[in-house]
Amino acid sequence: MSQYTGKDADEFIAEAKKIIARTGGKKAPLRLIGALAFHLHCPRYNYIHRQWGRIFTDTDFVARSEHQELIIEAYRELGYRDDEMITTLYGHQRLVFDNPETGMHSDIFFDKLDFCHELPLRERLDVDDLTIPLAELFLEKMQIVQINEKDIVDTMMLLMEHPVGEEDEEKINAPVIARILAGEWGFWRTVTGNMEKVLALKTKTDLFDSKEKETIETRLNEIRDYIEREPKSLSWKMRSKIGDKIKWYKDVDEL
Repeated sequence: MSQYTGKDADEFIAEAKKIIARTGGKKAPLRLIGALAFHLHCPRYNYIHRQWGRIFTDTDFVARSEHQELIIEAYRELGYRDDEMITTLYGHQRLVFDNPETGMHSDIFFDKLDFCHELPLRERLDVDDLTIPLAELFLEKMQIVQINEKDIVDTMMLLMEHPVGEEDEEKINAPVIARILAGEWGFWRTVTGNMEKVLALKTKTDLFDSKEKETIETRLNEIRDYIEREPKSLSWKMRSKIGDKIKWYKDVDEL
């Protein structure tokens, strides 16, 4: 684990950009995920992270699995060392790096995020220069079964900063969300349930004023409309008949 205890998100974002530039120079793109990606995409509202004393301890990325060796090479050039056990056992899925001089820690996930549900990322990795696309950032948080207040607030920040649309340029691409959820009932079940939790916390929080809360609700409803209109797969329809009687998500295990 990282020994780095700094709280300045700007310092971590600068480090992330340095890593992205180095791997990009080797034609091995990395894209930022997690709270730092939300911080980067929410310049008007990321003061909430500072207000809450949000601690940033590492940089997390997604990459394409065939670029593993190029990524290891780039990190070593920047003074990082990979965790050899994880590289040996799980290197096709994940890499873990630490910088012994700075204490910085970094995680790389390949092709997808596979936690409570599987979120595919490989094909759309080049949509944004620094992070995964906004639609996938929304799903990254909304796929968490045991979602906490910090994840919900990050989602609210994203909804305040970015309108819903049918493209990726500074918009939350709702058709992408709808297509992913139309293929798996369990993923749909978790995301739509968490959207209700966002609405519930919205009424209680004092982080946003009444007009901002209306915007959050409007944009969530816009996303919901796309999700409801999207034709569902046969497997989705079959699984929906079983509903909550059988567990619909995976428990997340730490490496």
